[in-house]
Amino acid sequence: MEFVADIGLFVLKAIIIVIAFGMIVGAIASTVHKNKEHPPQGHISIHDLTQKFKDLKADMLEEILDKKALKSQKKSDKVEAKKKKKQQKVAAVTAEESVDEDADEEATKEDKGRIFVLNFDGDVHAVGVENLREEISAILSISEKQDEVMLRLESPGGVVHGYGHAASQLKRLTDKGIKLTVAVDEIAASGGYMMACVADTIIAAPFAIIGSIGVIAELPNFNRLLKKYDVDIEQHTAGEFKRTLTMLGENTDKGREKFKQELEDVHGLFKSWVKENREQLDIDKVATGEHWFGQQALELDLVDSLGTSDDFIMEKVKDYEVYEITYEEPKQLGNRLGKILQQTLEKGLSVFTKQRTPFN
Repeated sequence: MEFVADIGLFVLKAIIIVIAFGMIVGAIASTVHKNKEHPPQGHISIHDLTQKFKDLKADMLEEILDKKALKSQKKSDKVEAKKKKKQQKVAAVTAEESVDEDADEEATKEDKGRIFVLNFDGDVHAVGVENLREEISAILSISEKQDEVMLRLESPGGVVHGYGHAASQLKRLTDKGIKLTVAVDEIAASGGYMMACVADTIIAAPFAIIGSIGVIAELPNFNRLLKKYDVDIEQHTAGEFKRTLTMLGENTDKGREKFKQELEDVHGLFKSWVKENREQLDIDKVATGEHWFGQQALELDLVDSLGTSDDFIMEKVKDYEVYEITYEEPKQLGNRLGKILQQTLEKGLSVFTKQRTPFN
């Protein structure tokens, strides 16, 4: 009888494995087919930073104040809130009734807009630009003239085309008349500064690294090593400068000069872009490939003020509605398959437990 039970358990395990494998293969095929017909879409996540800081303040006061002081503080906050609300109403009425252009402009200033906070943590290839473009498109779809955008930017720089694309995405905001502030807490170098210079205002922490406005390229060459072992390399091109330098072939002085000239051309474009967006800069003085810390960058007009992104946000939440905008990418196939496999194994284990009970 025990022998029969063992055989039954073995057959049951085999069936579970086959079913699980079939489910996984079917899930893969279904997901691939579905992705081809309807590619998975990401979504925009919105985080209310104004409410976050209000809650933070309330929690802190709750902990450190006694009941009497806490009650007094809440009363004071209510009075201040009513005062601000009344001021806004008066400003709105003034804006509607006044025919004086200057007075109307002043009233409009009282009509505070929203501030949208974005984050860009750049790598060498600026892959974050795909999320950035979605976030900016979302903002532009609802933005009004009094709205602003603050970008928390961190990047050591990278490829020209990637960061050029990222900078162009930020330009979409300023071209629409939306005020853009870039805050650099740690580093905005090379391509990072290519992005930052688009902003109306650049804020940098005192020891944040700013710059460099320069271009660099390097590659190893193994040609002499290959010759030592009698290894020949053939490379065929159509066009005199289709390939200037190579890792395996023998480089020529003419190719080197052309390569250097291409770097100079890119540097010239970089300098022109920065100068176009920050006219106050002495571009020849700062476009040397050097980098500076925040305090030095302020003296060179590379940034407009010293501070952190946290300082900026905490100041703005007093009068503005501040929202953090994040584009959430669709879940990858690997994550989905992992979840499907987990569910399959759980079901299989459940079946195995139920079937095994009679044999105990």
